Amino acid sequence: MAFELESAAHPENLKRVVIEPVTRVEGHGKVTLLLDEDNRVHQARFHIVEFRGFEKFIQGRPYWEVPVLVQRLCGICPVSHHLAASKAMDMIVGARLTPTAEKLRRLMHFGQILQSHALHFYYLASPDLLFGFDSDVARRNIVGVAAAYPEIARQGVALRRYGQEVIRITAGKRVHGTGSIPGGVNKNLSMEERDTLLKEIDDMIAWSQGAVELVKKVYGGRPDFHNGFGYFRSSFMSLVREDGALDLYHGGLRARDEHGQTIFDHVDYTHYWDYIHEEVKPWSYMKFPFIRSKGREEGWYRVGPLARVNNCDLIPTPLAEAERKAFKAFGGGSALHATLAYHWARMIEMLHCVEGIKELLHDPDLLGDDLVTQGQRGFRGVGVIEAPRGTLIHHYRVDEDDLIVRANLIVSTTHNNQAMNEAVRQVALQYLDGQNLTEGLLNYIEVAIRAFDPCLSCATHALGQMPLEVELQDAAGQVVDRLARNGGGETAR
Repeated sequence: MAFELESAAHPENLKRVVIEPVTRVEGHGKVTLLLDEDNRVHQARFHIVEFRGFEKFIQGRPYWEVPVLVQRLCGICPVSHHLAASKAMDMIVGARLTPTAEKLRRLMHFGQILQSHALHFYYLASPDLLFGFDSDVARRNIVGVAAAYPEIARQGVALRRYGQEVIRITAGKRVHGTGSIPGGVNKNLSMEERDTLLKEIDDMIAWSQGAVELVKKVYGGRPDFHNGFGYFRSSFMSLVREDGALDLYHGGLRARDEHGQTIFDHVDYTHYWDYIHEEVKPWSYMKFPFIRSKGREEGWYRVGPLARVNNCDLIPTPLAEAERKAFKAFGGGSALHATLAYHWARMIEMLHCVEGIKELLHDPDLLGDDLVTQGQRGFRGVGVIEAPRGTLIHHYRVDEDDLIVRANLIVSTTHNNQAMNEAVRQVALQYLDGQNLTEGLLNYIEVAIRAFDPCLSCATHALGQMPLEVELQDAAGQVVDRLARNGGGETAR
């Protein structure tokens, strides 16, 4: 399924709508839409306008620095990069993790996904869901949520804080910690730390259940969310455990097509390149991955919470598994493809994480002292993990001097690149309002992007008060409408 419609005979005569930057996402991007004289959308593109360069400047660094260095990619999901790189370095040092090391990493990872999902849902997405996509822009932010729904906002802040505390205890710091090292971890959990986390865990579970109920109510009450707003079908890819269960830390790669048929299953991610290829396009710094067997045009796919909940055969914690069954039942037993179903799946995962944290906190292995192992030295390492936004791949080569000579990172948002473009195109086709641009129209397009929780760089603009200017030109190139939003969030023509 292509995200560009037929090519125009004279593209220079098409009207061009630009949304820059996209707000309430982590980082900076822009959207361009090309329309003909009848306002038919000929092209919809979501551009990533930043260049990070991590794959190049880590070359020449010692391999043991990488787990700490690469997490500077992001201030929101640094643990995901920290752990993916650590898993790759485990291969370099020939390690087979001890139970204590693996469980501590899993605990750290649960804390990461919990805090990230809470941040996205409560801070970035809930204003749209609670107030409406085209509600008053001055109200449509976390401050407005706190004023109108103080208990929901309080719980969201507390859930994120708890996830960050799990990270602090396991990694040493809430952001950019050092807990995971090649071959294991550098500290265990003390009894005092364990007991501190256990004090609040039941509240976290109850509030996560409330979050699932909230999104089910919002999503279930809006039929246009199910197969209308930004709807399209696609393949999905994620890690699954040997028994097909959801596993956020480790597993084999599974991909299913838009009809639910298996493309590949339980494949060894250390040979991911046999199944996934990356295409480069000139108008974005982000690559476009696709499944090799399906080709460039049909092989794109989605990752993240929606893919994981659709793809897995079960969730190995009871409350989240019950919610997964309800999720599947809503779709008649088939996968849900709606863009906004991402929010529902995301909250099911958040519930799973707090359940998983509670189970691990009762595991005596967390208090163990056997933290690091090593074995036969290797020169290639691949680490794959399910980050909050989806499958994250880190691939490194190391020389005889222990220096990185090659790195390839496929981040979660990269996997979703073409799917986000398709969501933009679908929303533009459904809601573009001729020559009469409105701030609400801009937000409809952003809502579709925001559902993927894209991480475009390290920055987060939680209040959505970034400067924005959009111009609409007619076929002759004359500006017929202009809409501007200043840094204070005020919109004017």
